[in-house]
Amino acid sequence: MRHDERRRPRVLLLTSSPLDGADGGEVRLAADVLEALPDVDFVWYSQWPSRRTAPPERGRPVRVLSRDGLPHLPERVQAAGAATVWARRVDLVHAFLNVGRVFPAFSWLRPLLLGGRPVVHTVPWVMDASFLKHVRPLGTTVALSESMARRLRASDFGDIRVIPPMIALDEWPYLPRPEGFPVVLFAGHHDPRGGVETVIDAAVEAVRAGARFRLVLAMRRRSGQDNVMLDEALRERAGAAGLTDFEVRGYVEDMHALLATVHVLLFPPTARVGMADIPLTVLQALASGRPAILSDLPQFADLGNAVLRAPAGDARRTGQQLAWLLDQPRSWDVLADRGRALVEDHFGPERFAARYAALYRELLA
Repeated sequence: MRHDERRRPRVLLLTSSPLDGADGGEVRLAADVLEALPDVDFVWYSQWPSRRTAPPERGRPVRVLSRDGLPHLPERVQAAGAATVWARRVDLVHAFLNVGRVFPAFSWLRPLLLGGRPVVHTVPWVMDASFLKHVRPLGTTVALSESMARRLRASDFGDIRVIPPMIALDEWPYLPRPEGFPVVLFAGHHDPRGGVETVIDAAVEAVRAGARFRLVLAMRRRSGQDNVMLDEALRERAGAAGLTDFEVRGYVEDMHALLATVHVLLFPPTARVGMADIPLTVLQALASGRPAILSDLPQFADLGNAVLRAPAGDARRTGQQLAWLLDQPRSWDVLADRGRALVEDHFGPERFAARYAALYRELLA
């Protein structure tokens, strides 16, 4: 190892599944930190014997036996076991762990598992607020939004910093407004309060108000769900409601290509339980210059006037906003510009890198 490499701080990226495994919020955040801080020598978990995605080209991979790269119990056990070894060999541990059922037990075992090294804990999301009552902070905690920070502070979570997630602006360039027949997109999960039913009802309201568009529902899979049956139920609901121009898709491999055709993103969940406060799809849409209509949940307050918001669960108001926006090209342009500016100012890679670099320096001083 060269002398300049020995002087770089060594940091363990502690995730519950491999960094080059299945795509997920915590591994995406960890991968973003790895790419944003080239002056840090990272140790990270790698899927073995095969990989789902291309591995990072920097740092030291630690093999984790995994068939599909998802955070099943065997992957979590291996991650915790590897952490007990590598936490003693690094200068700092950076954990990217959701607050779920097993996290309270992990937090109480933190001295045994991670030793005395300083710890940064980036919280992608909290599965249930009740879990916070039984948690001991791992160290300095990073929330992705002010809304999450308030919840953590209310639970006496200790030292809380807010560092929003990042969007690689060069990968998500600002796109001109698509020509042709409008396309309205919802991208989410088959969750009871995830918003897809509101989207269908809002689309019906917008059609009644005179709007014409194609509705695309991009539904992502969750473990244990029968997506074929759930997708068919959405088709039946949309058809019974009178929609004739709609499409239900599964996971979208090329979101860049899809957003290039989209005029408006609809995302009106009635709750954000067990999910990131601001989904990556919303930030990708705003970066691409695609106006978004969201519900008025407190988690979305950080987006300010760069988006339109309707009362959570109010399909009528959401549909009215959609019809108005499709009929107002000047307002569409204003929102598209605001969305891009917001992402550049608050979710850009330079700001993200600077904040984490400053935090690392502070803890390693």
